[in-house]
Amino acid sequence: MGPKYVAMGFKQENHYDTEVTKSISDHYSDILQNIGENPAREGLIKTPERVAKALQYLTHGYDLDPAEILKSAVFNEEYDEMVIVKDIEVYSMCEHHMLPFFGKAHIAYIPNGKIVGLSKLPRVVDAFARRLQVQERLTTEIRDCIQEVLEPKGVAVVIEASHMCMQMRGVQKQNSSTTSSSFTGAFEKDSTRKEFINLLSANLK
Repeated sequence: MGPKYVAMGFKQENHYDTEVTKSISDHYSDILQNIGENPAREGLIKTPERVAKALQYLTHGYDLDPAEILKSAVFNEEYDEMVIVKDIEVYSMCEHHMLPFFGKAHIAYIPNGKIVGLSKLPRVVDAFARRLQVQERLTTEIRDCIQEVLEPKGVAVVIEASHMCMQMRGVQKQNSSTTSSSFTGAFEKDSTRKEFINLLSANLK
C-alpha cells in the first residue's frame, strides 16, 4: 500500500499518502455510522480525513530507522563516565485499544570509545514510540538500539507513563502510572544502577 507517512531514512517530512488517507477516511465514515453518528453532519464532515492524517502521523515511526538516527551523529571520544538524558517526552499508542499512553523516558549509557549527539536519543525514543506499542517493548527496543549502535559499557532506560486504556476505560484509575526499566552491561550491577537512579532523582544545578 506504500508508506503511510513519508519519512525517508531518519528524516521526518509532513507528507501524507493520499491513497492511505482515503482508505482510512472511508473506514472511519463507516465507524462513525456504526457508533450511531451521522458522518454527514457539519461537525463531522472532515473528521474521517483528519483522523486518517492523525493516525499516519501518530504511527510514522514505522517509516523511521532508529539505528540510522544514532549513526548520523556518532563520534569517537574517550569519555567513559555516565551520560544521562532525562525527562524525554513520550507519546505513543497502546496496541491493545489504540488509546494513548504518555509520560517521560530517562536514558543513560556509559561510553566505550563512542558518544552520540544528545538530541539523537529523544529522536530514537520518538521513532519507536510513534508506533502501536506496549510500554515494556518500547523500553527494551530503545535499550537494544543504543546498545547495538554505540556498543557502550552499559545502557539504562526507564519509562514512566500514564495509560488512557486504564484511566478512561476498564479500571478507570485516573492517578495510576506505570514504570518500566531495562538495563544492560554495567547497569546490571547494583552500584551502577543505584547511581543512575540517584542521579535521576537529584535536582542538579
